[in-house]
Amino acid sequence: MKLSALSLLVPDHDAAIAFFTGALGFDLLEDTDMGGGKRWVRVAPKGAETAFLLARAVGDQAAYIGQQGGGRVWLFLETDDFARDHAAMQAAGVTFEEAPRHETYGIVAVFRDPWGNRWDLIERREG
Repeated sequence: MKLSALSLLVPDHDAAIAFFTGALGFDLLEDTDMGGGKRWVRVAPKGAETAFLLARAVGDQAAYIGQQGGGRVWLFLETDDFARDHAAMQAAGVTFEEAPRHETYGIVAVFRDPWGNRWDLIERREG
């Protein structure tokens, strides 16, 4: 078995695609019109096995946009070059909550996506 996708609530597919492919450099894996205003949209970091299914929130789901982690960091974006990706993300307008920190496990900084979800950008230390 493998984990193939996680649903992430977004208010608009096109804005979400723009953020993930533009600011984060993810690949757009699929954008299929399902009819009735529904789309099947998957994005993932280059080479990743697990994707995000960008799910447009409808009705009461809108209250949970940006809140799926309950205010905690719940998404962890691992990189092999923190400085490169941190600089690129800042240049693309990504909002970081803090300066990069050097921890025993590596270099990390918390950022927020446009909807308020908190992420770690992390380069793990070997060993």
